[in-house]
Formats: sequence, C-alpha cells, structure tokens
Amino acid sequence: MDISTWVSVQRDDGETVGYLDPADPDYTLVTPRNVLGHAVADACGYLDGEQLLLERGISEVMTDWVLDSGSRDATELLTILEVSPHGIVLANALQTKALQPTERIHVPWPDVQHRLVPSRP
Repeated sequence: MDISTWVSVQRDDGETVGYLDPADPDYTLVTPRNVLGHAVADACGYLDGEQLLLERGISEVMTDWVLDSGSRDATELLTILEVSPHGIVLANALQTKALQPTERIHVPWPDVQHRLVPSRP
C-alpha cells in the first residue's frame, strides 16, 4: 500500500488524529483512516472525512487490543504504547497497568491488514 499520498489530519494542538487516503487522483473522494491506518468509513468527500477524523479523535488508542484475533496465534489483551511511522508498539495490558516488565510486541505501521482488533467492539 502506498502511504505517500495519505494526508495527515491534525487537531488544533498539532496532534495527528488520522489520515485521508485518496480514493481518486484529485482527492475528491478520500478514505478516512485512524492513526493505526484502519479505514473508519467508506470513501467520502475530503471535508467530510477530515471532520469525521477530528470528531473521532484518538481515544480508541486507549482501549485494549487483540493481535491476530480469531487465529491460533491470537494474543492476550494488549495496550498500545506507541504509534509512529516506525511501527506500533504494544504490551500485555494487565502487566503494563501493574507496571510490571512485559514483552514489547511490534506491528508494522500502518496496520492495513487489521492485525489489531479492539477487544470490545
């Protein structure tokens, strides 16, 4: 997936809340994506996509996640520690909350394969 055409959407304080992925060459239609790279709506107009991402914010990053849900390799509940172009860093949610040492799990960013799924819909 070519992410070089994605346009970041930022709040007034400069925090990135998501990206607009062009569905056509002139950006008339875009697919809004959250900070993980997950599509959060069907293709829509640029301003509508931007507004949607601003309203959604980044609160979903604070939820617990499951890696490779539904597979034999599915992991325990995870919390996101970091999201950057270098990757998504996760760790065991309960151990992290208890401030215990825990293994760090790295997932490539953007997670367009949806390896990460919220633990609660």
